[in-house]
Formats: sequence, C-alpha cells, structure tokens
Amino acid sequence: MSDMDTTLNLLQNKVRRQILERLVREPHYPMQLADRIGVSQQAIMKHLKLLEESKFVVKMKVASSIGGPPKNIYSIQQAISLRIDLGPDLFTCEQRKLPRGGPMRLSNRLPKPTLGVAEAVSGRKRISLSEGMSHLGQITSALEEIDEQRDALIALHQVVKHKISSSVDSEFDSYEARAVVHNMLESPRSQLNLKALSQELRLGANATEEIMDTVRLQLLREIGEKAGHIFAAPEGTNLPWWAMLDLKRK
Repeated sequence: MSDMDTTLNLLQNKVRRQILERLVREPHYPMQLADRIGVSQQAIMKHLKLLEESKFVVKMKVASSIGGPPKNIYSIQQAISLRIDLGPDLFTCEQRKLPRGGPMRLSNRLPKPTLGVAEAVSGRKRISLSEGMSHLGQITSALEEIDEQRDALIALHQVVKHKISSSVDSEFDSYEARAVVHNMLESPRSQLNLKALSQELRLGANATEEIMDTVRLQLLREIGEKAGHIFAAPEGTNLPWWAMLDLKRK
C-alpha cells in the first residue's frame, strides 16, 4: 500500500482522480480514458504509469476483439480510506486500508442496521439491480449516520484540544516542551516515538528525553493531585504517564 505522502501527491491531480473515478466502475483501455476525460492518450499513459507504480491500478493484457495484438486494460488495485480533519487545534491526516473478506467475515464489524444486508448477499455471486439499490440505500444511510456521529466527535475533540491549549501555553515556557505536550495529546494512549520527536525538535536524543522527563513529571503531579494519589518510585524511574490516564476508571 502506498504511503500517505504518495497518496496525497497522486490524488491532488484532477486527471488522476478522474481516471480512478472511472476505473472503480469498470476496467478501461487507455484510449477509452483519453476519450472520456478529454486529454491525450499520451497524458493518460503517464498518469496510469504513476498509478501503477504506486499500486493504485493494475494492468492486464486482453485479447483484441478485432483480431489484433492484445491490448492493455487497467483496473483498480487498492482499497483505502483517507481521513483529513483540519481546523483550529485540529489536524489529523490518516490513510486506512479497508478490511477484506466476504460479507459474513465483515459482519462482526458492521453496525446492526446493515447486518441484514450482509446476510442477504452472503454466498451469492450476483444480485439484481433493484435489490442492489435497496441494499446500497441502507448502507448509505448507515454511513451518513456514522459520519454525523464522527463529525460531532471530531468537533468535541477540537473543543477539548482548544481548552487544553491555553493551559499548555501558560504551563510550559519553551516551544520544545509545548511540542512534546502536543505530541502526547495527539496519541494520549500511546508512548511517544523518541526518535521521531527528536527529529521534529531538531534535538539530540538526550536533550529530547530531558524535556520529556520534565513534561512527564508535571503531568504526573497534576494527575496525582486531581485523583488524590501519590506516585512513589526510586529516583530516575520512568513512570508511565500514558498509563495513568485511565486512573479514574479503575
């Protein structure tokens, strides 16, 4: 699967998006794409080469219907989802690979309103147009509901981040310390990648670790004071600040 930078670079081009839009419907010959999109076949071939190199499309040779040499036909290769959220105190950019498998294999991940669709199409190679439109209507309605819920959660996430930002600005004097805190906030249940953080701050590993220790200590003190707990450990012990965030639920 292509990485996020490659994907964004490929999709920023309108012609490549038009190519993919047509290929998801059915395989196309380069000449067909050139005719439908309204650009030269030479340009289409350049775009298809880039898409093929990034494994977005796959090329196959098929026999000519008029008895000539085999021709290349292109179809979609990847199944991904891109998510970009941007606003004040909000930036996430994520590429997700869609799960594979038949309807029943996916059923344990599906929302309840769509389970009937999975059961109805499982094990069948073909369904009628009218039945398919009915199933797609149910799936679309479920997706719209999930999208509305996700939008609300993202907005709530943004509100919380905005309220935290003022505390970060007042409690941490240095840009580097604030950068560490913001990295923590982006993945509050995970440990930080020291190497990546050092590269971002353009500091050595030791200097970055010292800043992280300062931030950890302040965060642990704050958690302890609010929860009424005391953290005790030998000097130099790295207490897992990220594990303390579930303290109230234990």
